[in-house]
Amino acid sequence: MRRLAGKTALVTGAARGIGRAIALRLAAKGVRLALVDRDAPGLAQTQRDAEQFGVAALSIPCDLTDNHDLEALAEGLLDCWAGVDVLVNNAGIAYYGPTHAMAPEDADEVLATNLHAPVKLTHALLPALLARPESHVLNVCSVLGLAVMPRVAVYCASKHALIGYSKALRVEYGRQGLGVTTLCPGFVRTALIEDATSSGRSMRRPPGVCCVSLDRVAHAAVRGIERNRRQVIVDPVGRWIRGTMAAAPGLFDWMHSLGKARRAANKRAELAALHPEVETALRLKLGRSAPPLQVQPPRQVA
Repeated sequence: MRRLAGKTALVTGAARGIGRAIALRLAAKGVRLALVDRDAPGLAQTQRDAEQFGVAALSIPCDLTDNHDLEALAEGLLDCWAGVDVLVNNAGIAYYGPTHAMAPEDADEVLATNLHAPVKLTHALLPALLARPESHVLNVCSVLGLAVMPRVAVYCASKHALIGYSKALRVEYGRQGLGVTTLCPGFVRTALIEDATSSGRSMRRPPGVCCVSLDRVAHAAVRGIERNRRQVIVDPVGRWIRGTMAAAPGLFDWMHSLGKARRAANKRAELAALHPEVETALRLKLGRSAPPLQVQPPRQVA
């Protein structure tokens, strides 16, 4: 979209994190906003902050996994503002833990929030988007929509599917004035990791050097809308992942296998330290010249 000032945008997941940052960046560009989230107090704060830029902003508490709420949101927006120019599908949740231990209802919630909600909301607003001379859909995905990581299988599946959906929309409607962009940030300084539904084991914090700021993500997102970028990779880590998956997808399997081997060796060493007789038996099995097992120190992260 060549000019954002005076346009209307719907931003989901706008109470905090990436959604809030994108909403405020759009407000600074003169875009009036419809803000959606389940967190009503956080949503109200985003509305107040957006209005300081001199634009109109609506806060609409809504559960996008509820079909009735989603349909009411789309109908109300069409009645109030006769549609939108920009749709930002940002709302998302994560689950972290062994896939076999994941409850079916947790898997349903991840897919409903990360995939079904943006697909249904886009479908409901698509006629209004196509009625505009130019319009745009920004789907906030993840580098885990390009690659994979253990213990987040359903999350990865939801983001891979959303990227595929976005690509298909762009091809189908690109000549009718609808731009579609996928935003694929890597590690961002948000509460998503802390809030990840877990089986009891906390998610490891990524190294600080790998994280990017919300301002940087929001700037890249809005620039992607303005320039109608097919895909926006925010950070060097994400670009490395995309390039590696294109050139050598098997590399990630090899890297994960190395990590599993290291963890198994550490467990053996810890057991040997607690029970010397076990260490003796292991050394006999490995060969008398095998050195004593040693625990590898954990890598320090910021």
